[in-house]
This record gives sequence, structure tokens and C-alpha cells, in this order.
Amino acid sequence: MNAGARAGAPLIVGIGGTIRERSSSEMALRHALAVARRRGAETVLIAGPSLVFPMYSPESAARGAELRGFIDALRRSDGIVISSPGYHGSISGLLKNAIDYVEDMRGDARPYFEGRPVGCIACAAGHQGAGTTLSALRDIVHALRGMPTPMGVTINTAARVFDEDGICLDAGAARQLELMAAQVVDFTGLLASAGQRTGAAAFA
Repeated sequence: MNAGARAGAPLIVGIGGTIRERSSSEMALRHALAVARRRGAETVLIAGPSLVFPMYSPESAARGAELRGFIDALRRSDGIVISSPGYHGSISGLLKNAIDYVEDMRGDARPYFEGRPVGCIACAAGHQGAGTTLSALRDIVHALRGMPTPMGVTINTAARVFDEDGICLDAGAARQLELMAAQVVDFTGLLASAGQRTGAAAFA
């Protein structure tokens, strides 16, 4: 989480990446969260190895400290950004397993992702894989009652997109990430000003 929390600043939680350090999907997520911070948001990043949870089972109520922290961050969130690699036409098993634990929020006042804008990022070595992965992500967000932002980001990693320092080398990808992140932050403001926790009226 970025330091120096500001009163009233929206909290944006970023989820994604792979177990591999400095994966394209994690660097894209970090880029988007940096944009959100520049727009006044607080951010939390939960990525890569931090998403290695036991296989989700509805019959088991056991939750470790990292898993409890993951769900707590989502409960406190005003907006979410999810970034996935494209694995065989869809999101990674690592990410899907983590998202399945959102079922723990079913009885909350704001169940699942309700009332939250959600930015989606898909990274794959080809346009087709990125496109199908983005579509899968948006379907999952809808199923969890979240609101995917109008801009969804697809990044073709067949070419080099990020350098060793995580700087985005692709101007088109950078523009997509910046627009998507701006929409997540701005829509949290719309929801707050409209006094809507479900968000329906703010997007009418």
C-alpha cells in the first residue's frame, strides 16, 4: 500500500500477475496502480506469490493470514484492477482460484464486487489470446456484480512491452492502462457523490 493515506481517498486494490517475478501482467498492474495514485487514490497490490492460496473448496472454512488479508482488502476497496496472463485462451488458474475466495463476501452489506468499478487487463503472446482472456475476466466481474470499466486493456506480449524497470515501452498499451485506471478512480468518485453503494444510478 502506498504510504501517507489521505482522508477520503478511494482505495483501489490490484490483483494479478503470475508466480514469475516481473511478469508482464504484474508490471501492467503496477503501471495502472501508479496512474491511480497520481489521480489521488490509495492502492494495495496483491500479486504473484501472494496469490498462492490452497485450492478453493466451499466445504472448508480454513483461512490463513494472507488469505484473510486478501479478502479484507477487497472488502475495504472502492475499486479493483485485475490483471491476468492469457493461459490457453483464458485467465490463469492462480488468479481464478484466488477470485473464487470472494465467495467469502457473499453475506456482506456489499456482497462480492457490488458497487465497485473493476478495471481488467489481459496479457498474452498474441491478440487472440489477450482478447479471449479479457472477455473471460469481464464475464467473471459481471458474475461477481462488479462493473467492468468501459476500457478493458489487452496487451500483446509477443513484442517487448516493459523494460527491466517496469517502464512501459509501448505507447498504445500505456494509453490503454492510463485510461482504464483513470476510469476506475473517476467512477469511484461518481459513486460516492451519488451516494450509491450499488452504483446503478451513477451509470444510468
